Amino acid sequence: MANQEYKAGDIRILEGLDAVRKRPGMYIGTTGSKGMHHILWEIIDNSIDETANGYGDTVRIELLDDNVVRVSDNGRGVPVDKHPKLKISGVEVVFTQLHAGAKFDNGQYNYSGGLHGVGASVTNALSEWLTVDVKRDGNLYRAEFWSPQVGTKIKSGIVKTPLTVIGKVKGTGTSVKFKPDERVFGKEKFDYSVIAERMRDVAYLNKGVTIIIDDLRMPLAGGTGKHDVFCYKGGIADYVQYLNEGRAVLYDKPLYVEAKEPHFEVAVAIQHTEGYSENIYSYVNNIPTAEGGTHEVGFKSAVTKVFNDYARKNNILKEKQANLLGEDFREGMVAVITVKMQNVQFEGQTKGKLGNPEVRPKVENLVSEKLAELLLQRGNKAIAEKIIAKAMGAAKSREAAKRAKDLSRQQNKLNGLNLVGKLASCSGKNASINELFIVEGDSAGGSAKQARDRFFQAILPLRGKPLNVEKSRLEEILANEEFATLISALGTGIDPDFDLDSLKYDKVIILADADQDGAHIRALLLTFFFRYMRKLITEGHVYIGMPPLYRLQKKDEILYCYDDNALVEGQKKMGKNALLQRFKGLGEMNP
Repeated sequence: MANQEYKAGDIRILEGLDAVRKRPGMYIGTTGSKGMHHILWEIIDNSIDETANGYGDTVRIELLDDNVVRVSDNGRGVPVDKHPKLKISGVEVVFTQLHAGAKFDNGQYNYSGGLHGVGASVTNALSEWLTVDVKRDGNLYRAEFWSPQVGTKIKSGIVKTPLTVIGKVKGTGTSVKFKPDERVFGKEKFDYSVIAERMRDVAYLNKGVTIIIDDLRMPLAGGTGKHDVFCYKGGIADYVQYLNEGRAVLYDKPLYVEAKEPHFEVAVAIQHTEGYSENIYSYVNNIPTAEGGTHEVGFKSAVTKVFNDYARKNNILKEKQANLLGEDFREGMVAVITVKMQNVQFEGQTKGKLGNPEVRPKVENLVSEKLAELLLQRGNKAIAEKIIAKAMGAAKSREAAKRAKDLSRQQNKLNGLNLVGKLASCSGKNASINELFIVEGDSAGGSAKQARDRFFQAILPLRGKPLNVEKSRLEEILANEEFATLISALGTGIDPDFDLDSLKYDKVIILADADQDGAHIRALLLTFFFRYMRKLITEGHVYIGMPPLYRLQKKDEILYCYDDNALVEGQKKMGKNALLQRFKGLGEMNP
């Protein structure tokens, strides 16, 4: 593979570059910080694609002064010969033609990343200037591009200096240096921590690839002086161990399997914790699929089948016992699954879900075969038995939770007495405008009740800190009086029976005190919603109320300050004679 010839004729052109600067949101989503980092990802993705397909093993990212960045790799180098149709160098094609690249044909790349696949030309179009150095055939080539303003128009990403040999050199590779255009992105700056976090994940997903990041900016220009090298010989197995740092695990080393077919690869790493939540992180061609997809479905089916078969063959599950469910085996599981393939089809609201139907049986069959073989290897019997024992405990808890849910439904159907004396409901019946405020205790509840509009605002006081659902099984959660009340008040039920159409309030507002206890309560409630009512969050129904820390008053003028900085500014504005009150909690905020 590594010797496969790569020429300008391999580059396929899909469309021109004219529209990018006019409508950048269509190509990078936003012209804020996220969009600016996106044009960096486009360049990095090209380098990672080289390494993922066996060409080169190192990618270097350097943050330079004046918001300039350089990305270098030791791949084959962008083609420098003339394109057969356009009669310009391969470098100029890649950086001036939208959707131009060898990755659109299957001959040069088995797999390629880049969520939108818009290519390096978008980076060029949205940069003030861009320089490409290519090491190839013993020569060092350079091409320069820029986006000058001519009259009232900006010419985006045009050639300033055509590809030229500037010297002799050993080795191969590509180096791209560019400055995002302030006329597009304003004063946004590259964030080292954002880049480092993404590159760490990419390094985990590409076993053995070295990614080096250097922040060479001066301190006054936002430089951190940081230097990171990411290289993980264990790949996603190392990733799972990283994700489980600080957690109690059932077994020391993750279970790892990988399998390949022509133009298709899958790798899986699994490690169970003593907790109860499942966390599956899935990727396709280095792209995170937060909404899952067919690869996740195939993986889950494989895990369920393999461990049920193992339990049967080893007489752990008796003849009359029913098979365990997939959710039982996934209790406490942290897993990473990565697939590399061609012709990826994304779907879902954020394009974060793999839609290719053929992937499910491929993943299920390949993972089932390899995982079953792995469990038979010496030393893995104890791991399999621990996983099955945990799953059997989860099954018992699931049955107990089902009984509790059935009982809860029956009680709610009777008269909803569990809400009497707790929920101060609203009189309006229009769920599309109703709001539920969740507050700390009766004191805060009293203040909130006085201040609310009774027609559409309801108040639910909580007594004490909620249960930590990350450390609790479902039966414990349903038995918890505060959560039982909250579930009943919302009317939706919980996953997997959650019904958003039954939601009684359009806005669910967590209104906790502005202190550490309040922050903890917010975190616990958000965790509950994320685990058992996730659509409340993803569909935009959950809000955080931000109570002020301070109140300044001078005669009839009142100013509320939400942090110490705001207080300093407020005192400057109102003067030293302003009366200062620090709120200890919502209960002190009388309307």
